[in-house]
Amino acid sequence: MLDGKRIGFLGGGNMAEALLRGLAKNCGSVQLGVSDPRKDRVSELATQYGAKTESDNRALVDWADVVVLAVKPQIAAEVLAEVSDCDSSPLLVSVAAGLTTGFLENALGGAAHVVRAMPNTPALVGAGATAICSGTHASDSDMETARLLFDAVGITEVVKESQMNAVTGLSGSGPAYVFLVLDALSDAGVKMGLPRATALRLAAQTMLGSAKLLMETNGHPGALKDMVTSPGGTTIAGVHALEAGGLRTTLINAVEAAAHRAEELGNRE
Repeated sequence: MLDGKRIGFLGGGNMAEALLRGLAKNCGSVQLGVSDPRKDRVSELATQYGAKTESDNRALVDWADVVVLAVKPQIAAEVLAEVSDCDSSPLLVSVAAGLTTGFLENALGGAAHVVRAMPNTPALVGAGATAICSGTHASDSDMETARLLFDAVGITEVVKESQMNAVTGLSGSGPAYVFLVLDALSDAGVKMGLPRATALRLAAQTMLGSAKLLMETNGHPGALKDMVTSPGGTTIAGVHALEAGGLRTTLINAVEAAAHRAEELGNRE
């Protein structure tokens, strides 16, 4: 359903580039466009991904079939006000954190077709996890278009808008938790005598491989854990230390705290 579509990006930051890269690589028939006040950035994206550049946001919206709002939430209202009375009414897909579909629809005049998305930074390497939810006027076709867009940079899940703060706390903020764990595992390897580079590489591949094993076998993490923990062995000793340190509770608390913070930010609209 993306074949031949003109997809324009309002904003040229990291998430916009991740999507441009994925679409250019995996959806060769789409036409890409971008607008951003940084002329050097626009030129860079045009060169890298063959994106059409527009002189202003209104021109981009009038050109596009799908518009991706990829600006900071603090300036989203200003950008949307600028394009709210454009001649065309393309599907708007927002990756601006915390902004509800109701806010986006009202900023565009009330009847706009809007899809809200929460991607994460691994989209930069084609391994993103994105959740999308539908605005009041978005059709099934609009949702399928959004799903295909984010499938170009990873996996996509459809959720209720009431669940988006939980998504933010889990997968949106989740890469930071994973990087903290990787950093700690690397430190542990160094403490036990491994060179830093070796420890980090082993830790990263272990996490990557474990996630891939779960995804490809559809196994339960508890069952996969049990595969490694032999009676009286090394792994169960390590698991016991993790349980004693409250790893599960700490991770649950982290997701909960981030989700609550997302709710607070959303209430500032």
